[in-house]
Amino acid sequence: MKTQPTKENISSYIIQAQEQELKRIALELHEGVGQTLYSLYTGLQLIEGNVDQSMKGYMEDMTQLLEKTIQEVRLLAVELHPPTLTTLGLLSAMKTYLKLYTSTYGIEVDFNVFGDEVEISEKERITLFRVCQEALANIAIHADTIRADITLTWEPEGLFISIRDFGKGFDVEAAMDHSPGLASMIERMGLIGGSCTISSRMQEGTSIEFFLPL
Repeated sequence: MKTQPTKENISSYIIQAQEQELKRIALELHEGVGQTLYSLYTGLQLIEGNVDQSMKGYMEDMTQLLEKTIQEVRLLAVELHPPTLTTLGLLSAMKTYLKLYTSTYGIEVDFNVFGDEVEISEKERITLFRVCQEALANIAIHADTIRADITLTWEPEGLFISIRDFGKGFDVEAAMDHSPGLASMIERMGLIGGSCTISSRMQEGTSIEFFLPL
C-alpha cells in the first residue's frame, strides 16, 4: 500500500530539484558566460595598449567595468552552486565564497574553525552552505556593517556554526512574520535534523546559531 508523502518529504524533494537546477545554471555561467567575458577582458587589455592617448581613458573605464562584471558573475556562480562543495567539502566552499563575498560587498568576515572536520553527507553540506549564505546575504542587505564573524566548531556531538554581525540589529519576532529567508533557514535545518536559533539586539547586532548532530 502506498503512503502519502509527508510535508517534510515534499519540501526535501523540491529543494533537491532546485539544487540540481542551480548546479546546472552555475556550470553554464562559469564555463559559458564567465569564459566569454574573460576572453573579452583580455582582448580589451590588448587593444588598450595600442590605442591613442585620447581613447586610453575610455578603454580603461571599459576594462574596469568588464572586470567588475566578471567578478559579479563569479560570485553569482558560486552562490548558485560552489564547485568545491561536492568535491572538497564545506570548509573549502565557504572559504571560496567568503573571498568573493568580501570583494563584492566590502564586508570583512573573520572565519574561524575549531576541531577536526568530520565527513558529512552532500545533502548536509549543501544545506549548511545555503543557510550560511542566507545569513551572510541578510548581513550585506540589512545589517549596515563592515564586519562579521563566522565560527565552525566540530565537537563529538555535532557541528556548531555561529554567524555574528555587528550591525543595527532587528526585532526577530516581527521579522519572522514577513521574512521568508529566516523561515527558510529554520526549515532547511529541520529537514536534516538540525536546528537554527536567531537572536538580535537593536544597535548591537545579530547572532545566528546552527547545529547539526553528528
